[in-house]
Formats: sequence, structure tokens, C-alpha cells
Amino acid sequence: MIAKMTNNGRLKISEEALIRMNQYKQDSNEKFEAGGVVLGRFIKDFKDVIVDRITVPMIGDVRGRTFFIRGEKRHQQVITNAWIKSNGTCNYLGEWHTHPESYPTPSGQDIKNWKEILSTRTFSSLYLYFIIVGTHQVRIWEGNRKTGKIKRLYR
Repeated sequence: MIAKMTNNGRLKISEEALIRMNQYKQDSNEKFEAGGVVLGRFIKDFKDVIVDRITVPMIGDVRGRTFFIRGEKRHQQVITNAWIKSNGTCNYLGEWHTHPESYPTPSGQDIKNWKEILSTRTFSSLYLYFIIVGTHQVRIWEGNRKTGKIKRLYR
């Protein structure tokens, strides 16, 4: 999956990461929201970003039919280990979660959480990416650290 970013670069979600996210698709009433962090790399001398991997629900996360609260500790361990193991090339790029709707749109709580992440978390780029997996479509939003604005990206 490829989306066009604000800087005219491309955000590419690897097939492996997309398959992992889709495994948590809420395609029945019994399935709770799921989510995690998005990890990947910036392509040197290009404006492109590649999502290589994600974290999935872990102990410490809180899940319900219409909410997901990501725990900090275990996901942060994965981020830190990936950064160290890659010699600083694997970066925290954002967050992902599911919604029990065909064509997902962020809730007011999602926007609030994303703005908080943009203003309080430490990360190495101007933008973070927020992915919502619906039952029929995966959608991506880009958040700007400086302005706090969040914009939907299109394929």
C-alpha cells in the first residue's frame, strides 16, 4: 500500500505490516479494537518512508469493542530494541489501530490522542503517521509536529 505524503514523498506500508494489521480487522461483533506502533525507515536522499513492521496488542494494553489504549512499557521496549538493533535506522513512525467500520474515520478521541502524541513524544521527523484499519479499507493520516495539523493521505 502506498500513499502520497505532504512533502510529495511516498509512504509505503510493507506487505508484512499490512497483513499483520489486517489480522486484527474487526469483521465480527466479537472482535475488540487492536493496535500498536508503526516502525520503519526514511529512505536516504528521497522523501519516501517505508513502514517495515508494527507492534500488535500486548500485555498492558486495554481493549474493547470501540476503544484501544496502548500500554507504554512493552511497545517502548520494541521501539528501543529495533532502534538499537538497526543502528538507528528503524524509527518510530506513528500508531495504528482498528475500527469496527467499513471506511474508518478518526473519532474525536483519536484526534485528541494523536495531537497529544505529536506534542509530547520524542521522534526524529516532522511527521507521524496514524493508520486506522477498517473492515473494508485501511486509511492513513499524517500529523505535523510543528503545526499540530492532521491530514488524511490518499493512495
